[in-house]
Amino acid sequence: MIEPFASDAELLADIGATAGLTDGHVRLWWLGQSGFLVQWRGRHLLLDPYLSDSLTEKYAATAKPHVRMTRRAVDPARLDFIDVVTSSHAHTDHLDAGTLGPLMRSNPAVALVIAEANRAVTIERLGIEPTMPIGLAVGDAVDIAGFHIEAVPAAHETLDPRFVGFVVRCGDWTLYHSGDTLLYEGMADRLRPFRIDVALLPINGRSPERQVAGNLSASEAADLGKGIGARIVIPCHYDMFTFNTADPRDFVDACHRIGQNCHVSRCGERWDTSALPAPRR
Repeated sequence: MIEPFASDAELLADIGATAGLTDGHVRLWWLGQSGFLVQWRGRHLLLDPYLSDSLTEKYAATAKPHVRMTRRAVDPARLDFIDVVTSSHAHTDHLDAGTLGPLMRSNPAVALVIAEANRAVTIERLGIEPTMPIGLAVGDAVDIAGFHIEAVPAAHETLDPRFVGFVVRCGDWTLYHSGDTLLYEGMADRLRPFRIDVALLPINGRSPERQVAGNLSASEAADLGKGIGARIVIPCHYDMFTFNTADPRDFVDACHRIGQNCHVSRCGERWDTSALPAPRR
């Protein structure tokens, strides 16, 4: 079992230590799979968290057991300071009742941003009021707690309104969380005008050794980062389940070959935009 860089009380203390900073920098913690905690000027956005053992329990007695590789970073019930949480699509590792239920109980005023096409399944799975989710179709945007969030297309495996990515503006900084996606025609051209500073991209796609559908491979993630002009790419969607992972060293090698800046975070580790020059505006 992989131990997080920081977890539980230690992770919460690290998040709390920077919550009062108003220097304009964005701080990120990778929480495993595609989950990231974004902190900006004391506000907190949680992108696609998976912080339970729902899938391990669901598939334990099947032909495809979801054997966990990395220990859970934190109990979602302890994240009682979240302003916004997202779900890019309805697969359980992105829309998890075992995570979002405790999170919403600890944050009664939290805003839940989803793909509008997933409103019905979200309401049913989470047992929430129909008006609670903020649904975004591609091209729609919302401003919440200082975060400007816009939905962009994702192809998991084909372009479909049930799958989106999110472009997030935090002051002068722009983040792109792709959700689960493959490359699609015109993708880089569509994303380049956002002037993305930080791209959060999956790397667990198909390879000769691993035939897994629906996501970018390590080399494709590097190429997409380069194609959209991302100033840094941080990989995700690996080291959660043994049947569906990837080696981040392959991603780093691919980035180095094409001159793409990258950073590999450990689960529970903080990264912030002070590692980059001032935003390009």
